[in-house]
Amino acid sequence: MPRATIGDVARVAGVSKGTVSLAYSGNRPVAEETRRRIFAAAEELRWTPSQSARALATSRTGSIGLVLNRRPDVIATDTFFSRFIAGCEAVLTEAGMGLMLHVVEDSDAEAAVYERYAAGRVDGVILLDVEQDDTRPALVRDLGLSAVVLTGEQPSAGSEVDLPVVWTDDASAVHELVDLLVEAGHERIAHVAGPLRYVHAATRRRAFEEAMHRHGLQEARIVEGDFTAASGRAAAAQLLGSTGPRRPADATAPIPGGDRPTAIVFANDVMAIAGLSYARSIGLRVPEDLSITGFDDSELSAHLSPGLTSVSTGAEVRGEAAARTLLAVLTGAAPQCVEVEGNRVVRRGSLAPPPTV
Repeated sequence: MPRATIGDVARVAGVSKGTVSLAYSGNRPVAEETRRRIFAAAEELRWTPSQSARALATSRTGSIGLVLNRRPDVIATDTFFSRFIAGCEAVLTEAGMGLMLHVVEDSDAEAAVYERYAAGRVDGVILLDVEQDDTRPALVRDLGLSAVVLTGEQPSAGSEVDLPVVWTDDASAVHELVDLLVEAGHERIAHVAGPLRYVHAATRRRAFEEAMHRHGLQEARIVEGDFTAASGRAAAAQLLGSTGPRRPADATAPIPGGDRPTAIVFANDVMAIAGLSYARSIGLRVPEDLSITGFDDSELSAHLSPGLTSVSTGAEVRGEAAARTLLAVLTGAAPQCVEVEGNRVVRRGSLAPPPTV
């Protein structure tokens, strides 16, 4: 039988999970009858609050901070963020805590938020979108904030981990995408990268170059986008040209491609979907003339025609791992480097052999 959760106790007692947490923490008064029902439900289900939940009940604020330094239109179209936040909330709610979210558009505004957080507004922070030579870990340390870092590569061997790190192996997923394309017969493969100031974007680009080199395909074309649909479309135009092939009378006949890439690996789904749309607008068929892959496996990707081959990143699992790791630090655990095996290539109809010349 699965272990009972705080949600089960709340359901049996007819209260919210927050009320269950308050009944055990004593932070705010709970009516005696309500407290009695909660304790009776907990006894019936043989549930006891975890040691970490007890410790967190006496924290200063009961909140964790998350700052998204992205434009609102990027956040609105990239489902990674909503999924990640949902994963964080699931764990924090279980511990009777909440998430304080801020959206900013530059580094100075982000630093100002951390300074406000350090004034007693949150108990710790989650650092997303790690950049090359990122100054935020040092900043939050100087401010006395507990923090966890989320990144797409393993910290370098021998480096001293003074902040907990939750990481996924983005490089292996990119290698697998390139392998699938090469196995299908592609040689002219291009890559539309994300902003290379981000560690995860640079990791994916580097993995693409390594995979191409491993297959003896060193003449790769790489264009840098910014994770937006507009940049994905512009990158596709740069790679494919503005004029597609004339449709032959026999629609099944091969389409000459010249030096045009026969496959493009996009660093996220938003750019890939825009690139797919552009390819079609100039008369290219996907996947008959051009194979396209994305990264993030947004919900829309499965419902395109053809469906977009992508990488499911397990954003919810990453959020859960980040929240659990930070909560452990708040209760006195040593910083850890935690790998989350969330990446999984999902092959759909946008990948096929290249056209025959």
